[in-house]
Amino acid sequence: MSEQVLEAVRGLVPGIAERAAEAERARRIPEATVKELADAGFFRLLQPKAFGGHEAHPASFYEAVREIAAACGSTGWVASVVGVHAWQLGLFPVQAQQDVWGADRDARISSSYAPTGRVTRVDGGFRLDGRWSFSSGCDHAGWVFLGGLIHDENGGPPDMRTFLLPRADYRIEDVWNTIGLRGTGSNDIVVEDAFVPEHRTLSFADTSALACPGQELNTGPIYRLPYAAVFSTTISMPIAGIAQGALDAYLKATRDRIRVSYGGQKVAEDPHAHVRIATAAGEIDAAWTLMDRNVRELMTDAGAGRESSLKLRLRTRRDQVLGTARAIKAVDLLFENAGGRALGEGNAVGRAWRDAHAGRVHAVNDPERALSLYGQGALGLEVTDVML
Repeated sequence: MSEQVLEAVRGLVPGIAERAAEAERARRIPEATVKELADAGFFRLLQPKAFGGHEAHPASFYEAVREIAAACGSTGWVASVVGVHAWQLGLFPVQAQQDVWGADRDARISSSYAPTGRVTRVDGGFRLDGRWSFSSGCDHAGWVFLGGLIHDENGGPPDMRTFLLPRADYRIEDVWNTIGLRGTGSNDIVVEDAFVPEHRTLSFADTSALACPGQELNTGPIYRLPYAAVFSTTISMPIAGIAQGALDAYLKATRDRIRVSYGGQKVAEDPHAHVRIATAAGEIDAAWTLMDRNVRELMTDAGAGRESSLKLRLRTRRDQVLGTARAIKAVDLLFENAGGRALGEGNAVGRAWRDAHAGRVHAVNDPERALSLYGQGALGLEVTDVML
């Protein structure tokens, strides 16, 4: 089934590319695109079979994300982060899954994990109040995941949790005006004293321990993957796709481009351009290959019923941030050689440059933190981090 979904997504790519400029202008993904992806079954790829999903291999999901992002960076970004939330909901208590998918198996969830709001424990659950930012694709979702801290009254470390809220319990503030990923509609979520029952929360302690309540129902290997590995890869794969889109657009434009300042030279005959093309293509392939390898090895471990080693989890984080860096390098090489037209509004290479750099500043792409963790592990030092 995942191959059928992937083929259906590939058939949507030309239309997604045609609507890329529309997404930028509207600062959100066109409704037509979201409907097409939903009808193709994309948003069900990582959804549990118990609720009508495909429980697909995550490598198939990321391949679809790469195809989408190559056509439109904003659409690829939203598809990736919204699409992976079906997997995360599969880790929640079964009642939370029933709350979302019981009435609508096509329900979608956006997110904002930074714990910027206030959380108060009350009988039966929690009350949330405050503002959460950068909720990509929130206009196309009926639910939201919000990060929050539960403080220990005895002075112990706080419990970081994800809280699940329905659309009726929050409002969206349109604040998304950016130079890149403009079409993601990553607006603010505002909550005013909303009650969240206990069963609609998931502790990061459980996800780190690979022991989540949803695994009681969803026993497939995909739901035994490390949360941090899945989440961080979800952020980097669209950037690799954006880089591929930049290469495709550059090649198309370069075949007929003439450099007036170099005496009418055809750029396609410039050996320096050839080197940039080869280097960029190699960086893109390396980024994809390393991240795809890690995803497949993680799934092999999960399928065999064993917990992935710390070495593999550290390598996954290492390759995730380096994959982003490789994609950025490729886009920069192409943009620098694309000529003045790349600066124009609507130019595909220029858009890819803006989108890739916008994705690069996401917190999970902090290279020093991830690479430092890998170095600690390689030296045999103790490594503890929420993003492992």
